[in-house]
Amino acid sequence: METATALPDDVGPCQACGACCSYSSNWPRFTTEDDADLDLIPEKFVNDRLSGMRCEGDRCSALTGKVGTHTACGIYAIRPEVCRTCLPGDPECDMARRRHGMPALVMP
Repeated sequence: METATALPDDVGPCQACGACCSYSSNWPRFTTEDDADLDLIPEKFVNDRLSGMRCEGDRCSALTGKVGTHTACGIYAIRPEVCRTCLPGDPECDMARRRHGMPALVMP
């Protein structure tokens, strides 16, 4: 049976995970961003179709660190809208965590 994981107070859930950023080569994709916002994202992180973030396998190229241990977004302040809407403990988060063999989060 899968159990939930509680995180230490000094570690944010996303920085200790990164599963959503290494879920699929088709995600994160651009959806509601306007051209001005997309122009802020460095070209090296955008896929050839200009439809989303460039991935290395299933992992977003802007993700740094080791999934499940310690991660960060290299473009956090200008990340796409789809990245902003995935929240710790939501259904998408839990789905990505399961794919990586991690339990669901326990959010306070």
